[in-house]
Amino acid sequence: MPQEFSHQQAIKMAVENEKEMMCFYQRAAEMAGTPSGKKVFEQLAKDEQDHVNEFFRHYKGKEIGSIEEFMSSPCQWSEAMVKELNQLVDGQVKERRALEIAMQKEQQLEQSLRNTAKQIVDPGVRLLFDQMAKETRNHFEVIESEYAHLMGMVHETDIDTYVRE
Repeated sequence: MPQEFSHQQAIKMAVENEKEMMCFYQRAAEMAGTPSGKKVFEQLAKDEQDHVNEFFRHYKGKEIGSIEEFMSSPCQWSEAMVKELNQLVDGQVKERRALEIAMQKEQQLEQSLRNTAKQIVDPGVRLLFDQMAKETRNHFEVIESEYAHLMGMVHETDIDTYVRE
């Protein structure tokens, strides 16, 4: 039986999820061992902040306060995840592990969003979740590309070189 989510419940969930990912990417940028990794994480954090701002424009609830209050509240870290990253010494290893965690989180979030969208009756709320799932898929692809680059795998920008050889 489909579950009815109100627009406000969906938007609140979106705002909270986007901020959690923004916080993770900010922390990953601090830990990145390469300039390109740092740049990718910083861009992902900025994208997530933009998503928070966009969703918050539609949020009418009072549970999480104003956008200023919400954004200034401390980040909620997954302690096990951050503890693992903090224990690593080598910056490039931290970056690799952060990318692996990010890919896993983005895949889980995308699947969760798609499953939730299937259960939502309201077409507007369902569309919101579908859009979030697409954005999440795009982030996964950016992270996957940076991971391949970091690991010395064939990068999509090099594909013509390898195909011609």
